[in-house]
Amino acid sequence: MRHGKVHRKFNRTWEHRKAMFSNLAGALITHEQIVTTLPKAKDLRPVVEKLVTLARRGDLHARRQAIAELKDHAVVKKLFDVLAPRYKERPGGYTRIMKAGFRYGDNTAVAVIEFVDRDVDAKGAADHARTAAAAAEAA
Repeated sequence: MRHGKVHRKFNRTWEHRKAMFSNLAGALITHEQIVTTLPKAKDLRPVVEKLVTLARRGDLHARRQAIAELKDHAVVKKLFDVLAPRYKERPGGYTRIMKAGFRYGDNTAVAVIEFVDRDVDAKGAADHARTAAAAAEAA
């Protein structure tokens, strides 16, 4: 019987799913908006919301728990220094999912998941900074 088995498996092993959601959560925290498939977005939402709630606590143990989940210190720093103060007074519901049609290749449902009061300039800012640093280094 399948009682209590609420999450999707995505045809991946447990380790692969854990790594996938860690990477998706890190990308969402970095860019504050990502495009992914609808089922992945729906399963990513509780992961990210729990991380923001953890960051709102703000203590050392919460920071270490977030590092264990995300594996990236820069992402955890943004989570605790930027996102936690932004949502300090909000009791929950930090993300929204908007359906975005269907993907061309396989016709799967695509969705945009984003933070509710997101910084519009954050999307792609890390990529632009990385390319600018590479250009400056090459010159």
